[in-house]
Amino acid sequence: MDKTLIILRTAFVALSLAGCLAFWHYAGDQTLWRVFVIGMGIAALTILVDIAIKGFSIRGLTALSFGLALGILVSYLITVSPLFEPMDKAEDFAETAFLIRLITFIVVLYLCMVIALRGKDDFNLIIPYVRFVPQNVDSPLALVDTSALIDGRLLALCENRWFTHTLIIPRFVLDELQGIADSTNLDRKERGRRGMEVLNRLRKMPFVDLRINESAVPKADLVDSKLIYLAESMRAKIISTDYNLIRMAEFHGIQALDVDALTRSLQAEIGVGSMLTIKLVKNGKERGQAVGFLPDGSMVVVDNASDRVGQIVTVSIDSAVPSGAGKLIFAQLEPTST
Repeated sequence: MDKTLIILRTAFVALSLAGCLAFWHYAGDQTLWRVFVIGMGIAALTILVDIAIKGFSIRGLTALSFGLALGILVSYLITVSPLFEPMDKAEDFAETAFLIRLITFIVVLYLCMVIALRGKDDFNLIIPYVRFVPQNVDSPLALVDTSALIDGRLLALCENRWFTHTLIIPRFVLDELQGIADSTNLDRKERGRRGMEVLNRLRKMPFVDLRINESAVPKADLVDSKLIYLAESMRAKIISTDYNLIRMAEFHGIQALDVDALTRSLQAEIGVGSMLTIKLVKNGKERGQAVGFLPDGSMVVVDNASDRVGQIVTVSIDSAVPSGAGKLIFAQLEPTST
């Protein structure tokens, strides 16, 4: 439990106890035991309500207040309507009219609050995000997917101030990332921890507007479906490296920022005779060949370089052909690298 909450609740109990003693002292006609039981019982009930509403967000409170105000207005309009005029004129029905008005008030109030709470995520359309700054700055919103956090290239974009969107991290994305980081699979655990590290570094950047969104999407089970729903509600973009999520977003008319597509568009054009510096990571299929990869996934096959696997070499491009993962590039070792 948060230490601040413990201190606050302790202070509340102490003040309640002091209030009970003060009331008993000035009331005079009440026993100390009765005052103590009633007063501390109310204090305990208050703390139980506080614990019960744990996680109740400001958005939920806003929706509840809106529903309360709307319910009072609607019930008032109903109870003062001409429907009750015949009962008001008849004295025998005065008590019945009062009970009907009371029941109407309670029912309408309850229904309006429930409807407002169920549609609290729609408040994003009314008050998307209010910036508490002197100047009126309006920047577009972008929901960050788990894959974009794990990938890490978003961090480089933000560090170099190429990205000016307000980054929104939904709570369910954080939960998924935490689940990956806690996985028993070593590869998944490493990817999850890398994503958490990227998130922590983003939060430490003073020029990056990073916010955690607590909205729950009860009608969707998959994270991708939740992102689509939330992006539609908030009129936000989606940042991802997940091909399927990007295609789904485009199908729903949501703009998706594909980090892979951005990387490919920024990649320098490779032509015959161009020079590349690349790390060779494994042997090729043919005798004497070694293979390396460019940042966009393109494979570089280098002849007569099998003895240089694990080293960084400079190569000259002989030819390049398109492939499913980018390009398949054939190259030769430069004399200076041998």
